[in-house]
Order: sequence, then C-alpha cells, then structure tokens
Amino acid sequence: MSIAQEINDDIKKAMLAKDKKRLEALRAVKSVVLLLNTSGDGEVGDEAVEKAMQKLVKQRKDSASIYQEQDRAEMADEELFQAAVISEYLPEMMSEEEVRKIIKDKIASIGVAGPQDMGKVMGPIMGQLQGKADGKLISQIVKEELNS
Repeated sequence: MSIAQEINDDIKKAMLAKDKKRLEALRAVKSVVLLLNTSGDGEVGDEAVEKAMQKLVKQRKDSASIYQEQDRAEMADEELFQAAVISEYLPEMMSEEEVRKIIKDKIASIGVAGPQDMGKVMGPIMGQLQGKADGKLISQIVKEELNS
C-alpha cells in the first residue's frame, strides 16, 4: 500500500474517532500529496511523498522552536504533535553514532584538512544521507569532526 493510500485510510479512521488534532496533521499531508499529483506527471511515488513529508516535519519543528522562543507553549506543542504524527509515516532516521561513522569514513576517503573544507564534505554526505538523517545533525557532526 502506498503512503498516500495509507494517509487516506488514516484520515477516515481519524474522522470516525473524531480526533481533530490528528486529522489536521493528516490533512496537511494529503494536501501536499494532492499538490504533488497535480503539479507533475500524474501519480507520484512514495519517495517524492516522503521527501515532502520530511519538509513538513522540518517546518513544524522550526515553527515549534519559534513559538517556544516567544513563550507560546500551547502552539509549540501543537506543532510538535503534528510533526510526530507526520513522522509516523517516514522511515526511521539514522542514529547519531551511525551518522558520525559515515561522516568519519567520508572525511578519511576525501582527505580534507580542516573546517575550510566543509563544503567538500557536506555535498557528498548530504547526497548519501538524504532522507536518512537530519541536515542540522549532519552539519553539526561535520563541523565537530573537521575541527578535531
């Protein structure tokens, strides 16, 4: 079953359960899927849907951090809840240790000297870990490894 079909089924379940918060998050995903379907060549694959959902999760987390800075905990909690609901449909992200090992191997294979070579490392790493790890985590680990 495709992710889009799974989302549709879960929307129906949330409607029957009258779970408004979950329904709102699922409808956000469905709207993105519909936009993807109408903007391209018909049906889109699960990979494109996953990429769009990762973007939604990142947006929700960024919004939550802004709300927390402004002492608006209720709105931040809502954004984090929606991010958690959307994340349920995404593949599990790699752990920090796994990401660190891949980055160390890539740095060793490229043979970079220091922080000035961050761009040389980030390009290949982001391509390799796209959708498997958070970009902020990758950037942080690359900086740490190049500075050590």
